[in-house]
Amino acid sequence: MARTSSLSGFPEWLPDGRVVEQHVLDSLRRTFELHGFAGIETRAVEPLSQLLRKGETSKEVYLLQRLQEESDDAGEVDAERRLGLHFDLTVPFARYVLEHAGQLAFPFKRYQIQKVWRGERPQDGRFREFTQADIDVVGADTLPFHYEVELPLVMAEALTALPIPPVRVSVNNRKVAQGFYEAIGLEDVEGTLRTIDKLDKVGPEGVARLLMDEVGATPEQAAHALELADISGTDASVADQVLALGARSPLLDEGLGELVALLEAAHELSPGTVVADLKIARGLDYYTGSVYETTLLGHEDLGSICSGGRYDSLASDGRRTYPGVGLSIGVSRLLARLLRDDLATATRPVPSAVLVAVTDEEHRRGSDRVARRLRARGIPTDVAPVAAKYGKQIRYADRRGIPFVWFPGADGDEVKDIRSGEQVPADAGTWAPPENDLLPRVVRADPAAAR
Repeated sequence: MARTSSLSGFPEWLPDGRVVEQHVLDSLRRTFELHGFAGIETRAVEPLSQLLRKGETSKEVYLLQRLQEESDDAGEVDAERRLGLHFDLTVPFARYVLEHAGQLAFPFKRYQIQKVWRGERPQDGRFREFTQADIDVVGADTLPFHYEVELPLVMAEALTALPIPPVRVSVNNRKVAQGFYEAIGLEDVEGTLRTIDKLDKVGPEGVARLLMDEVGATPEQAAHALELADISGTDASVADQVLALGARSPLLDEGLGELVALLEAAHELSPGTVVADLKIARGLDYYTGSVYETTLLGHEDLGSICSGGRYDSLASDGRRTYPGVGLSIGVSRLLARLLRDDLATATRPVPSAVLVAVTDEEHRRGSDRVARRLRARGIPTDVAPVAAKYGKQIRYADRRGIPFVWFPGADGDEVKDIRSGEQVPADAGTWAPPENDLLPRVVRADPAAAR
């Protein structure tokens, strides 16, 4: 076989990394289900016309060229029939809701954990193939505001259960930004939002220049927009800071009321979890209310690991509109940082808790029978690949992190904890490893050691 080379942007974890990934996915699934979210999975491909609805990321869609060539006798494929791999889970979910609306009970709470593909330039925490974990609540025609409080708290709980550093959920409300911009005379609200969303990349001076050059803002308007973006807080004082800037409008007042209600409810249910940060814009134009971004404390350079917001018209069939609120975790983005910085590690890369030794090849069947009895009782077990000297078989287990080696014997079996050296008589029908050794575990790094 010819020598292969890796493709950047397509992560392939080693076995111990896969243990960490599986732990993260299982933990997220448990939390989502505890809060009543039902799991779904959607197809990997969508019509290109659907994928283009989200705007600028359309340049990053992977097209299924060969599939189209085989399915179209005429040669060139009509744009409406072209298919692409989905680059997030929101667009396919909107389509799913429309197609199955008659079979769903609303409000519909769903979680979805799947691979997505995005043709962007690979870099730290950004991939071309990666896993996302989404939760959304969608209503038929209306959706109560309280879900805008519930969703970020569910995500905060899900993230807190993971072997990661603490997180901060930052929130804003698009009505605050839109109402403020309109009140100070900025007509291109969407352009202003997209520009403010670049604050972390180009800084205040760069944003001011873009607002004046591309959005048509005056120097005074640009300064006011930056003053708004500089406001943050955890309580109703945020509203006072906004109003102190002198701009007023009904939409601004409505947004401030919702933002304060979210902060107060979140503080009552989970103090310190949610912080208002008015520079959060979420440049995508379908957000209509609360917007969220989540950062890993001590790893702010990674950017947001979980984001989302309220949308009122992403899904509509012309007769009914399905408003919703949702958040998405970039699982691969998070996992890459965990593994790179050893923030979480697996206690062993293989599931086996026991290696059954083989005395010689004539007695391999006896070792297989021991392994079958242990597996029947839920104990992950492997059998030595060759009947080498016991010392070599122990080293084989040690290299894989398998904690126990089982020695069959004519006068009775024994099992050895190769970490401590303790060896005791054992029966495959009753013996069991300590609970902590039964399956690989994921352990959080010691923060003191990390420093």
